[in-house]
Amino acid sequence: MTASVVLKFPVFSITEFRPLDRQIPKNHPSNSVKTYLYLKTPRFPRQLKARTTLMEAAQSGSSVNTSTNASMKLLFVEMGVGYDQHGQDITSAAMRACRDAISSNSIPAFRRGSIPGVASGQMKLQIKLGVPHSLQQSLDIQRVKSVFPYGEIVKFEVVDGGMICSSGVLIEEMGDENDDCYIVNAAVYVGY
Repeated sequence: MTASVVLKFPVFSITEFRPLDRQIPKNHPSNSVKTYLYLKTPRFPRQLKARTTLMEAAQSGSSVNTSTNASMKLLFVEMGVGYDQHGQDITSAAMRACRDAISSNSIPAFRRGSIPGVASGQMKLQIKLGVPHSLQQSLDIQRVKSVFPYGEIVKFEVVDGGMICSSGVLIEEMGDENDDCYIVNAAVYVGY
């Protein structure tokens, strides 16, 4: 006779069978714990449906109120995070966030003419930065725009976001006025 213990997780379950009858000698094979792992296909209680983004609504001519540039057909979105741990320069953090967003992507479709009817010079960018509110006025937008090697920047938006936190150390030799670390989030929308 055996007892079973079943642990259930979203993707798998573990079942242990332990012997109940202690009359069996300890070295007998049936007197050991047997563990079985069962993999399950994840089940969703309801069908998930993606919401239409503002840019998709603008492209489809929908009546959704949108603040994005309706003339741009969105291909993909790149996201990044930038930090300035020493020197308290929000522009450096924003430039790093933009570089992070575009650094691990290659866009050969624009150069090779892979998109029918679209030339390489037609790439458009929309930049959205999350910057702490108290630092938005000190952001040098032209320096941030210089990060992008090609593409026409059709919109540049700065919203409340990012973070100011402690870097844990103040190093005057690195230009620190305090131990603040500035963090900026970037979203780069690429289209034509």
